[in-house]
Amino acid sequence: MAYFFEEPSHTFDEYLLVPGYTGPDCIPANVSLQTPVVRYNKKKGEKSPLTMNIPMTSAVMQSVSDDKLAVALAKEGGISFIYGSQTIEDQAAMVARVKAYKAGFVSSDTNIRPDQTISELVAAIEKTGHSTVAVTEDGTENGKLVGIITDRDFRISHCGPDAKVKDFMTPLSSLVMAQEGITLEEANDIIWQKKVNQLPVVDKNGKLLSFVFRKDAASHEEHPLELLDSQKRYIVGAGINTRDYMDRVPALLKAGVDVMTLDSSEGFTEWQRRALQDIHGKWPNAKIGAGNVVDADGFNFLADAGADFVKIGIGGGSICITREQKGIGRGQATATIEVAKARDAYYEKTGIYIPICSDGGIVYDHHVTLALAMGADFVMLGRYFARFDESPTNKLIVNGNYVKEYWGEGSNRARNWQRYDLGGKKGMAFEEGVDSYVPYAGSLHDNVTLTTSKVIHAMCNCGVTNIPDLQKNAKITLVSAASLREGGAHDVIVKNTVKAN
Repeated sequence: MAYFFEEPSHTFDEYLLVPGYTGPDCIPANVSLQTPVVRYNKKKGEKSPLTMNIPMTSAVMQSVSDDKLAVALAKEGGISFIYGSQTIEDQAAMVARVKAYKAGFVSSDTNIRPDQTISELVAAIEKTGHSTVAVTEDGTENGKLVGIITDRDFRISHCGPDAKVKDFMTPLSSLVMAQEGITLEEANDIIWQKKVNQLPVVDKNGKLLSFVFRKDAASHEEHPLELLDSQKRYIVGAGINTRDYMDRVPALLKAGVDVMTLDSSEGFTEWQRRALQDIHGKWPNAKIGAGNVVDADGFNFLADAGADFVKIGIGGGSICITREQKGIGRGQATATIEVAKARDAYYEKTGIYIPICSDGGIVYDHHVTLALAMGADFVMLGRYFARFDESPTNKLIVNGNYVKEYWGEGSNRARNWQRYDLGGKKGMAFEEGVDSYVPYAGSLHDNVTLTTSKVIHAMCNCGVTNIPDLQKNAKITLVSAASLREGGAHDVIVKNTVKAN
């Protein structure tokens, strides 16, 4: 006979946090949202090799996570997982662009020779998006520096496409430069003292090593939580599948990826176990998350297989129709609660703490706080990030309102069948996602700042100043349908809904 769970599964909307005592030190300025991303031996006093400054990641989706959004989210302290439903070369190039966009010493990958034409320069600028280009003798990344040219130094309508770069560049004799070994602080001091926008760093032979940009120093001041690696480059993740991982993983590692995750609609499979063991066997330092699962059995399976973090959630995403198509899934709140209990039991047994990620089912900002209180170390969001300027989709006007396109990886538009295929006959694939629109919401920075502010203030109401204490001390209650109605505006006429005559 089939196993029946005694209790129904619940969504985040069915719960509320009950306030705890807020002491004098429990104020927003004292709250930390730092959270671990990958497994570590907590009982031995180790720290996670990778942490985030906010508990938010972007979903492995074509309509959400490209290199532009990855940079924007890293600036806020989170991690974007660049979508894997593209060629290995294209995905690795996106990762490389994020790592090149570091807030510090920047490698120049758009270099050009002085004898090349302005049209070739324009093509290079359009390809990389970098408006400042180093001119080296041989056009290579670390060639001998002879000048700098920017998109403000020429007008192709006046000079013509065949004009030479050397005739418009700022020559070496007019450049302010720094020598190898300079610190980032010293480089920034020179930039401000000499009033330049960029500072090339060269070795003793005049070969270009890197650039330091004024805008990066300013960006760091504006984004104090930005997530950087030891070389001051932005942290970035990537999604992989269980088919071409032996080819995809080395390309991503070479590009500089910091963490990866197996991207699948259901992770309690032999294919994920094999992938985890194969990857860790060949690249033991690679950090690989796995999932998705919705119960303790699924978590324990992936934990024993070597997952560095485990994703929770099946069918709860706003564009996901897995539950409709296959009748597979579980309420996201219940799944998070059960997997968190399994994570804690695994830690008590082994001393190894494996972070868990609640992926899907988050509609409102307060759902983030609930997911964390229920045990999630961080959340993964698709629809949330798809609404912003930095997402890769088109901004349109539909029915008089600004929207952005948003489609699921299981939709016909994504054609990402490998995410779902279990090896059946050709032609058996079917859609598990929809093609849709989401309301346009503006910049990622403004929205993430608002969301994290709500999380921080809710934590203060619960009497805690960090996520581990929230997980340990939160008081959570189920609510009735009547309570849900009571929680919103009711029995009034809201002013902005009244139309003037």
